[in-house]
Parts: sequence; C-alpha cells; structure tokens
Amino acid sequence: MNAIRTAPMTLILLGPFLACVWLGVRRTLLVGCAAAALGLALGLGQGALSSGEFAAGYGGLLAGCALAPYAAARRTALLRACTEAREAARGTQQLILRPLSRELAGTHVCTRYHCAAPRSAIGGDLYDTAVTPYGLRVLVGDVRGHGVEALRLTAATIAAFRELAYTAPDLPALVTDLDKRLTPELEAEDFVTAVLAEFAPGEVRLVNCGHPAPLRAGRRVELLEPFVPVTPLGLAPDPRQYRVRLAPGDRLLLYTDGLTEARSPEGVPFPLLPEATLALREPLPDDALDSLYGRLLAHTRARPVDDLALVLCQPSDTAVPVPATVSHSHPSGCD
Repeated sequence: MNAIRTAPMTLILLGPFLACVWLGVRRTLLVGCAAAALGLALGLGQGALSSGEFAAGYGGLLAGCALAPYAAARRTALLRACTEAREAARGTQQLILRPLSRELAGTHVCTRYHCAAPRSAIGGDLYDTAVTPYGLRVLVGDVRGHGVEALRLTAATIAAFRELAYTAPDLPALVTDLDKRLTPELEAEDFVTAVLAEFAPGEVRLVNCGHPAPLRAGRRVELLEPFVPVTPLGLAPDPRQYRVRLAPGDRLLLYTDGLTEARSPEGVPFPLLPEATLALREPLPDDALDSLYGRLLAHTRARPVDDLALVLCQPSDTAVPVPATVSHSHPSGCD
C-alpha cells in the first residue's frame, strides 16, 4: 500500500523535470505548481495526508518543483550565452575574412566566403592578401577543426602572415617563418593546410603545404599540382616553390576543400574542372565566383556541409577570358 501511495509522486515529478529541459522558466513554474496540486489531490484521495510515507514523497515532489524553474533558468542562460558567443565568433570571423573585389598591385583579386549554415560550427577556412616589396602575395588556408579554437588559430595564422609577408624574401622563407610562428600555437594534432601565391609579370610563384591544388583558367582549365608534396604548417614543412606562367586572359583560382569534398545526395563528388570551366567564362570575376558557387549548390542540392573560401586572381592587363577546355597541367618550374 505504501508503494501505491509513494510511486505516483515519482511519476508526477517527471512533469517538472521534463519541463525544465524543454520549456522556459514561466512554463516550468506552471508545470511545477500543477504537479504540486496534483500530488496534494492524490494524497487527499488516498486519505494519506497524515502518513509519514506521504509526507516524505510529497516533500520530495515539492523540492523537485522548486528546483525545476531554477534549472530552466540556468539552461536558458547557458543557451543564450552560447548563442551570443557563436554570433560574436561569426562576426569576428567575418571581420577577419573581409570580402574583397579590387585591384592590388596589378592583379584584380575577388574573394568569397560561404558558411556551411548560418548557425553552424565556426570553420577554419582563411585567406588574406599583402602587397609587398616582392609583389602581391596571397594566402589561402584551412585550419584543422572547428569552433572557437579554430577561429583562434585562423586569427593567429592571418596575423602571422600579415606580419611576415612583407619581410620574407621569397615564399619558401615565408612558409618557414609561418611554421615557426604557428607551431607553438598548435596542439599535438593541429595543423594548417595552406597555399601561398606570389604574382610577378607573366607568372605566379606557388608553395602548396598540403592544400587543394590551385586552378589556372585560360585557354585550358588546369590543376596546378606541386612536383613534390609538402606537409601542412605545424608539421615541419620543407617548402618547395614552383612557378607557373600566366598568359593574357589567365585567371588563378584558390579555394578550400569545401569545393573538392562537396558531394551530391548520391555521393558523387563535385566535378570541379568541368564546372569551373563553365563558371570562369563569366567576364567579371565576381560573376565567375557567384556562378561557381551556384553550380556547387545545384550539384549538392542543399547547403554544403563544409565552409568554403574562394579567391580568384586575374592580372589587370588580361583581356576577357577565352572559352576554356579541361586539361591537367605540369608547372613550368620548381625552385
């Protein structure tokens, strides 16, 4: 008989418990009041108000009803703080990855940054530019991981590039300096894939540290794979520079793996070379990047699951791009 009298109190307490998990403070308080009234009515109906078993069970119910609104308030405050922190981090990331569409040292640079979802975890994609005594230098990279830690490493990578890009005499030296600067900031399993480009009349010099290969678009669309693989920043890379000719009308597309790892609902990879061939026929760089992203969305038929950074560089003395064909390239030289 005692079990019959006390067991319902535990079941009634489930109401306030579930309410504090799913509802706000006011609604949780109302559920708690209703649970307390129901427990009292149950005791009256059983004629057990004076029993010790009922007093213990009802006391536990009242304590649970009193704690439930406090738990709901703590949960609400925590969710609000997390949302504010995420939005602040997103805002910081957008300031770091400022959009760009302008001429820099004789090269028109156009950028796009696409978040996987408005409320998604913060990614580690990054890009930056520097007009140095050695020419225009461009960085595109991807920090391993997500969240606030990835944002911290993104900011550290860009800050290091902005400080070192103006003094390093060449790209291999710049990569070595970046690796030395970033290694103390990285945990044991952290690294940063990166590709660095330096523009000179009629050519671009590249160092690729474990990053997706740049794409040259002109009479042909070609992936510019390095001769020798180089490990990412943070993993003691041995940088190897290679040089690629840029003919009038050529463009250079730098991007992160949100482009190469995108899949259709059937699991088919995004056909980068054919789609880039069509998108980069657009006369204006901004339109070309918008067209490429539109083709990516058409392929995935949903928002991509990974963030994406795109940087399109076009020497300003080039003409409107001629229709391109798909090909694979071999860089002209390696230093």
